[in-house]
Amino acid sequence: MTPSSFQKTIYAIQHLAFEDLGSLEDLFYQLGYRVRYFEAGVDDLRQALEFKGLTIILGGPIGVYDHTDYPFLSAEIELLKKRLAQNLPTLGICLGAQLIAHALGARVYAGTQKEIGWSNLNLLPVADNPLQALQNTPVLHWHGDTFDLPAQATLLAGTELYSHQAFQVGHTILALQFHLEVAEEYLEKWLIGHHCELRQAQISIPALRADNQRYAATLEIQAKHIIQGFLEQISTSA
Repeated sequence: MTPSSFQKTIYAIQHLAFEDLGSLEDLFYQLGYRVRYFEAGVDDLRQALEFKGLTIILGGPIGVYDHTDYPFLSAEIELLKKRLAQNLPTLGICLGAQLIAHALGARVYAGTQKEIGWSNLNLLPVADNPLQALQNTPVLHWHGDTFDLPAQATLLAGTELYSHQAFQVGHTILALQFHLEVAEEYLEKWLIGHHCELRQAQISIPALRADNQRYAATLEIQAKHIIQGFLEQISTSA
């Protein structure tokens, strides 16, 4: 694979309409990429998951084990297994990270409690940790499930609640349990769309909104550094 084979387009798989590429979308446009979305459960994901360039698998409220209620997950996971076996460029965010972990043979399961809100990551002392730009930068966590670390993966970050927050496999596969992509101006869509979950978990919506205003702008800057570094890794690994 040459850099030109993934330069033109980035594919993104959505599991929920308002959980999109967020702040990353403008970055991709600035770097000269096109972006094409695929809707899980509606679109055929074969094109996105067989794509030789970068495919990003985004978040959503369902779990990887919900295939009885959402049969499309079984096909998505099988396609993802084949993709990862070829080491094709793949970024997973939240549910996307859990899908990657599951496709690599690790267990994904309900955690002991919801982790929703802004907090720092504990970065692992890994050589050339691709998340180094997030040192002392709060990120948005929004999940109830967690995963075991795949055998072939390198752990990059954790938190006090969940030790497995990010991992990489080689230089082309990156899985992030947290939301790197959140954009300050669009979080209100999340607060509306996830109202029932927030109420059930007794999460303060005004506090989430205030923390978004406090931290999101800095995260957007650091996210650009991380994604540009990941794109460079993909290019040099081609």
